Amino acid sequence: MAYDNTCKYLAEKFPAAFVRWLLPIDEPTSIEVLKTELIQEPIRADSLVFLQTGNQILHLEFETRPYSEPPIAFRMLDYYVRLKRQYSCDIHQVVIFLQETASEQVFVSQYADTNTRHGYRVIRLWEQNPDLLLSVPGLLPLAALSQTNSPRTLLEQIATRIATIEEPNQQADVLACTQVLAGLRFEKALLRQLFRKETMRESVIYQEIREDGLLEGLLEGRKNEALLFVTRLLTRRIGPIAPEINEQVQTLSVEELENLGEALLDFSAASDLTNWLLDRQP
Repeated sequence: MAYDNTCKYLAEKFPAAFVRWLLPIDEPTSIEVLKTELIQEPIRADSLVFLQTGNQILHLEFETRPYSEPPIAFRMLDYYVRLKRQYSCDIHQVVIFLQETASEQVFVSQYADTNTRHGYRVIRLWEQNPDLLLSVPGLLPLAALSQTNSPRTLLEQIATRIATIEEPNQQADVLACTQVLAGLRFEKALLRQLFRKETMRESVIYQEIREDGLLEGLLEGRKNEALLFVTRLLTRRIGPIAPEINEQVQTLSVEELENLGEALLDFSAASDLTNWLLDRQP
């Protein structure tokens, strides 16, 4: 569920980006992220997002696997009826498949039985042109899974775009999500190479900071920057960190934090972080 939940986080963090991408409107006005708990008896395993703008709702569902129980098509019908009953507005439903597969299930775009037909939109990311995804910070992580004849070149483009994001928290969020999703397609060694902090420091933004004489202040805050960066990556990768483990992370040096930033690409559970910390005890 890590990949699905990363997409859910992106849609809730950057709702305007998804609305502009997937809804037939020029410019959204206000956008509200609807809590799934508003729907009676939600299917808790779903990684879904409801975005309301104007008199319409965008229902997003992210999938790494084409099969589920109940089936995806039935779930889309089920949620459509619930949403329509509760909000009485237009409902746009989109299923986004993340990982390329030859399964025929990723081409199913309707629920059908003897008396009912219900259609919805399906997006297979590996067929999507990356240009739009590359142009919007909130969609950059999805670009890693889009159509390309040169996956490495695409990943380099994404790294370059991330390096130009000015707001540090947004850059860290987008980078963390990109590393998680890119893991569906790319080798971990390549991700470490292209998404090292040194790559970020080669950006135009960093060079401007240096030219403005602010580099000294940046270096003084390097420990806090590294700690914030690694903590965000860990949370995205393995979930909340236990207080006693977080205290150990806080004591790491800048160099150790950067090493942890690379090592965590291999983490899949909180125990991996615990073992990494134990291995470094004298």
